[in-house]
Amino acid sequence: MTNTVSVPPQADVSSAHAAEVAAGERFEFGKNWRAFLAEMNDASIATAVESLKSMLGVSDLEGKTFLDIGSGSGLFSLAAHRLGARVTSFDYDTDSVGCTQELRRRFAATSDRWQVMQGSVLDDAFITSLGQYDVVYSWGVLHHTGAMWKAIWNAERCVRSEGQFFIALYNDQGAWSHRWARIKRFYCSGPVGKALVTGTFIPFWVAREFLADLVWGRNPVARYREYGSATRGMRVFRDYHDWLGGYPFEFATPEAVILPIQRKGYHLTNLKTAKGTVGCVEYVFRRTNAGN
Repeated sequence: MTNTVSVPPQADVSSAHAAEVAAGERFEFGKNWRAFLAEMNDASIATAVESLKSMLGVSDLEGKTFLDIGSGSGLFSLAAHRLGARVTSFDYDTDSVGCTQELRRRFAATSDRWQVMQGSVLDDAFITSLGQYDVVYSWGVLHHTGAMWKAIWNAERCVRSEGQFFIALYNDQGAWSHRWARIKRFYCSGPVGKALVTGTFIPFWVAREFLADLVWGRNPVARYREYGSATRGMRVFRDYHDWLGGYPFEFATPEAVILPIQRKGYHLTNLKTAKGTVGCVEYVFRRTNAGN
């Protein structure tokens, strides 16, 4: 999927985002994240912290710098901050910036180790202004920019020598991925599209999972109660809407991601596959500067 994207001047990011939402070209991730903040608890934060430690292979981030590209709720910026990192967070979505600022206000109001801003990963001048970091993190974001590969290459510019590059991108499952792109576009087209897509898929998923739990003798309530512990601290119904509305929507196979990034001077240090689904594959690279 290739889209032509016109990146707005930095001062116009907020109005450009609003215009794309109004035109049905972009999902309002930030409104979904605002609802998530009302549900977030200490267990969510602890799960996010452990997720970062596990994927990055670290016990802490003391003395490290951490760039969160597309910070969303701000949960993983907070996790990095709790691990000792000096954090820079930014998002394109105005409400997402507000959510991250709210988490900073709640948990790190007096800290000088966490700054939050609004910006686009597609804005070359903005990316250059950020400098380089020990950890560049962008989970489930770059495929929603409308220009995934430009976003990937701009993000990796922010990784310093021997730094880590942690990204998660949708898995390419061929025709099924293309069908989802059309469904997501319809969801974002207006109230009718949102109502029809939500009313079709969420009841179906809930019923399917309930029946599966009955067949396999699992507690249906436990699935929802324990969802966050298996999903980086997220919440099931927030994830449902994030998935259904997540547009723009691009995807790539693991080999299409790993090989080009390794040729840029990185080696893959961790990988979590989507197990044959259209979900996110998680990649952690370390920059060696040995590539082209």
